[in-house]
Amino acid sequence: MKYIKKFLLIFVLFIQLFALASCNNKAEAKVDPIDDNYRVMYQIFVGSFSDSNEDGIGDLRGIINRLDYLNDGNINSGESLGVQGLWLSPIFFSPTYHKYDARDYYRIDPYFGSMDDLKELVEECHKRNVIVILDLVLNHTSNQHEWFKSFVGAHQANNPNNEYYDYYSYFKKGEWANGVGVSQISGTDEYYECSFSSGMPELNYDNPKVREEMLNVAKYYLDLGIDGFRFDAVKYIYYGDTKKNVDFWKWYMSELKEIKPDIYCVGEDWSGDPEVIQYNEALNCFNFTMSQSEGMTALTAKGGNVNSYCNYVETFLNSIHAKNSDAMLNSFISNHDMDRAAGYLLVSMTYNMHMAANLNILQSGSPYIYYGEEIGMKGSRGSSNTDANRRLAMLWGDGDTVEDPEGTTYQAKNQTNGTVKEQLENENSLLNYYKKLIAIRNNNPEIARGEYRALKNTSSYVGGFTATYNGSTVCVIHNTTDEVATLDLSTLTSFTFKEVRDFIGQNDAKLEGTILTIGPYTSCVLK
Repeated sequence: MKYIKKFLLIFVLFIQLFALASCNNKAEAKVDPIDDNYRVMYQIFVGSFSDSNEDGIGDLRGIINRLDYLNDGNINSGESLGVQGLWLSPIFFSPTYHKYDARDYYRIDPYFGSMDDLKELVEECHKRNVIVILDLVLNHTSNQHEWFKSFVGAHQANNPNNEYYDYYSYFKKGEWANGVGVSQISGTDEYYECSFSSGMPELNYDNPKVREEMLNVAKYYLDLGIDGFRFDAVKYIYYGDTKKNVDFWKWYMSELKEIKPDIYCVGEDWSGDPEVIQYNEALNCFNFTMSQSEGMTALTAKGGNVNSYCNYVETFLNSIHAKNSDAMLNSFISNHDMDRAAGYLLVSMTYNMHMAANLNILQSGSPYIYYGEEIGMKGSRGSSNTDANRRLAMLWGDGDTVEDPEGTTYQAKNQTNGTVKEQLENENSLLNYYKKLIAIRNNNPEIARGEYRALKNTSSYVGGFTATYNGSTVCVIHNTTDEVATLDLSTLTSFTFKEVRDFIGQNDAKLEGTILTIGPYTSCVLK
């Protein structure tokens, strides 16, 4: 009997240990500190990303097939890039390759797939705790949209009683303000507003029906499971009238938040900070001051003054928080409208690309990566002056049949940094560097969410910031120069740091008391 009891006791203990182990495994699989909108976002130009049906055009199924590359569902695996959000370029039915001129907002362009494909993509992303936002162009449609055809017909018939007569902005000859783009309505002496091209007529948001139409579009996709939107050209709702635009976006965002309180939205206003800051009263906007070849991120990455950079970020954050306490920084190095960063930031030797990535990812708010940036893809307008050269096919290197978009003139021989396949096999590649970098950010939630304070260092170009969140403080320090730097932290901040929690770059970092030694082209996180 005692042997039976002993056996039963051992068996019970085994079951308990097995159950505990199972619970721990489940907990580890689900451990993910990203439960808010402070996420590393990944911008995908859909037609150039990954082709699933061998027609040469990237599609939604292609993105689904590549999800394990982007995020495999385990934020601690180290196997995937580890991004937590996808921004998809416009996917609505459209006559152009770029799709920034919707012909039908309720139809997925057949080149990209179907509505079922979009639903599946969203479901699979959500399983990985990855959000999906759509590029939504509100200010204009395609001139092939049925609304516009009805608008033109109503004006040609001189019928103001037609419900579409006021759907788009129009003028009599000479009545429009300076700078407004216009094109004549065929067969009339009237002109419709078109700020970007004659094929992109501007909607009239003084018409309540138009507001309702475009609110319904957003609601439709939120109901489908979409997590939010990137709004194109937010200042063109009412051309040249910032106050009226901000009022519109305050109304629009309030309506969307009634549906989805935690909605993720970001607006594009390619303007200077004073104007962009005003829009933050309504919604988060991209920071363009920090982007492109002459932006603060690139200039700082090339050995510039990190202190000036961090002081700027602190000032910008204070400015947008004064407008909206929930505002966040949305930073990026380049996007689909800009020359690719690896063309002006070296990947090897000076490691400018690595340091730009450090500055962008180890940053407050929600930073963006443009697809292919993580492998150092190149692409520029060049003498052909075409944006297609900035939206080239992703270099997978594994037989993916995706092709460059129409109008491309960029030569393949100019791509010098290798493919995804090649870089996955190289421990020291830029791609594997990005994986480690994003993991460091995820392991230190203070960086994205904390109260930001720039270090006041005037003795060198090496600098950084402190970030305090939920009572915990970290310090991020960047050395973008080619020399070892030694800093006495007691002269730079009132916080006391005990360890180097993480470092990344071409060298290392050591903390002895209050003295930090950090090597060239290196960033570190102190706790």
